[in-house]
Amino acid sequence: MNPVIQEEISGCGIASCAVLAGITYAQAKETANALGIYAEDSALWSDTEYVRKLLRALGIAVAPTETPFDTWESLPDKALLAIKWRMEQGKPFWHWVVFVRNEQETVVLDSKKALKTNTRRDFGRIKPKWFIRVG
Repeated sequence: MNPVIQEEISGCGIASCAVLAGITYAQAKETANALGIYAEDSALWSDTEYVRKLLRALGIAVAPTETPFDTWESLPDKALLAIKWRMEQGKPFWHWVVFVRNEQETVVLDSKKALKTNTRRDFGRIKPKWFIRVG
């Protein structure tokens, strides 16, 4: 699995779906837009339904509920994580990233364009609030 860089400042949800589907940002954005999902809509990073709808359209199954983050070791092998969680004017917002664990490595794939590397291993700096199991 490879990181996908978000092409819009608020496109982390679309980029995370692209990572999980193994497609480009442009392909995921095209599918999202056809479903009425746009990166400019703040609900994409303050509501889980948009990402769930896009993942369903891409043929990817996810858990029906969010699970509070406990430890990195207790995460499933593949998950969507909500990081940088905060409240703004009474509404929750977060940044979507993908957690992946396999025989070779354990990483967080972060779509943020400004990062030196989008394959993150600095788990002590990443503060997940909750996750959605993928697969």
